[in-house]
Amino acid sequence: MEIRNVAIIAHVDHGKTTLVDGILKQTHTFRDNQTEMEETLIMDSGALEKEKGITILAKNTSVVYKGIKINIVDTPGHADFSGEVERTINMVEGAILLVDAAEGPLPQTKFVLRKAFENHLKVILVVNKIDRKDAIPEEILKQTEELFLELAKTDDQLKFPIIYTIGREGRAYDHLPTTAELAEPASLVPLFEAIIKYIPPPTVDPDQPFKMIVNALDFDSYKGKYAIGKIFHGKIKKGTPVNILGKDGKMGVGKVENVYVSEGLLRVETEMATAGEIVALTGIPEVKIGQTLADTSVEKALPTIEIGKPTLKVVIRPNSSPFSGKEGKFFTAMQINDRLEKEKQTTVGLEIDTNDSGNGFVIAGRGELHLAIFIETLRREGFELEISKPEVIFKVIDGKEYEPFEEVVIEVGSDYVGFINQEMAKRRAELIDMHTETNGLTRFIYKISSRNFLGFRNIAFLGTRGTAIVASQFSDYFPKEGTLPELRNGVLISSETGRACSYGINIAQNHGPMFIDSGTQVYEGMVVGANNRDNDIEVNACKAKQLTNMHTEHSDVAIILTPPVIMSLEQALDFIDDDELLEVTPQSLRIRKKYLSKLDRVRQKRSGGN
Repeated sequence: MEIRNVAIIAHVDHGKTTLVDGILKQTHTFRDNQTEMEETLIMDSGALEKEKGITILAKNTSVVYKGIKINIVDTPGHADFSGEVERTINMVEGAILLVDAAEGPLPQTKFVLRKAFENHLKVILVVNKIDRKDAIPEEILKQTEELFLELAKTDDQLKFPIIYTIGREGRAYDHLPTTAELAEPASLVPLFEAIIKYIPPPTVDPDQPFKMIVNALDFDSYKGKYAIGKIFHGKIKKGTPVNILGKDGKMGVGKVENVYVSEGLLRVETEMATAGEIVALTGIPEVKIGQTLADTSVEKALPTIEIGKPTLKVVIRPNSSPFSGKEGKFFTAMQINDRLEKEKQTTVGLEIDTNDSGNGFVIAGRGELHLAIFIETLRREGFELEISKPEVIFKVIDGKEYEPFEEVVIEVGSDYVGFINQEMAKRRAELIDMHTETNGLTRFIYKISSRNFLGFRNIAFLGTRGTAIVASQFSDYFPKEGTLPELRNGVLISSETGRACSYGINIAQNHGPMFIDSGTQVYEGMVVGANNRDNDIEVNACKAKQLTNMHTEHSDVAIILTPPVIMSLEQALDFIDDDELLEVTPQSLRIRKKYLSKLDRVRQKRSGGN
């Protein structure tokens, strides 16, 4: 059977996974009575992916159109998971670049298109969500064409088909549709035809000895480890012995027990697969991502996958709070170490190492969301942890210290232009461009160090009442800038251990918003709220009203508490300061001071530490 291998690439929330839903349904991958026909975001199978509405792990599926098998890789759109894009993009010959008809090309769009061109992929441009009320498809097409001009390395890369789609309805057109055409039955045929016509079949040699790069790993308790990748040369059969090759030569040998290919969302076992096919092989537990599996006659690996380095790190330690061991199943350093060793086997974007001090583990990733997703995964598995404030990763180049910078795109309404300008100026951001879109929104493009950008998303969300669109993408390393003044106000610290009372919270909330409600168990040194001023103060949230026989004018007035601020894990990571930790358990998120007693904090401050 003829094959086409294609990746769907885009900025986050531009509709990749929804479009794949339509492709799967319209090619009758499922029976009409299967539950998948009624589902949305079918490819986002993980609980976290469904909750957050984003793709975290790249996934493979396949459909058949006119007798041609189309292998599809649905990739993450969030910049923090760009390692998933980098490791999978060499499995395909073409890419569908999805661009939102209202938002246009954003930082991750630029990143994925650059990677597609570097890998010499044929690109189909899809302008999606043309049914949005604020859609401006002609303007978005111009912006995207300018991006092609900026990034293209050959004239041939400037020749690309344009498809207009409404992904959630399964509609595709090779031109902007009329009102009458929008009333016709939904069809993705123009997209399928563009894939068949424009994306070339794999350039492979089935007569050479077998070779494939392992692009991903998967596990199940029945078959063990699956090595996933595209066969570049030759063919592979069940029971075939193979060499495991790395950049330093032969790393070991193995024997393929099972060969699987994709049919829809399923892995289907086959006796043999040939060059050009994307396969999953079992029986080779020692293999790692980036290694080559090859015929025993082959001694040289294929070129390894180059993955961009992490820019942000946190330290993870066993939970040491007074509540340690009360809410989780795993809370020892040994249990955490075993889990992290397992993660090392399947993850390319994260770097995991022991802390230099010997206390805890350093986890490095592409951004706050990248780290938060991994920590949330551990939390749901039953781990209790404490997390340090995220820190950027510096580089020393020619004796000088460099730090990562990001390109940040912000879109806001006219009411918040001044707020954005003021906030980014505080953070020493360099304004690259600012203009008003035809939809009335103002778009800013800034260059800013990752260190100064930390915490901005929270402030932008609150300061614009959730209306700001903020997107960022790693740019490069530049000389380290000076230290910023403290941008966050102080916090309210619990002076007591016990159960919080309405009376104590009511007094404390005069200083600023609270993070806890009445009845919450707290401990000394736990952060229970934010101060409206720039200093930390201690409060007794456990204080109860004294019972007396005296009656005053206001004694019987009911206490009205302001609802507490409940932070997500990403927001809490964004919020904590150098002298604080985030306590993470399956049931709770608590911000705490590193030193819980007031005396210890005073001593530490006098000694010059955090």
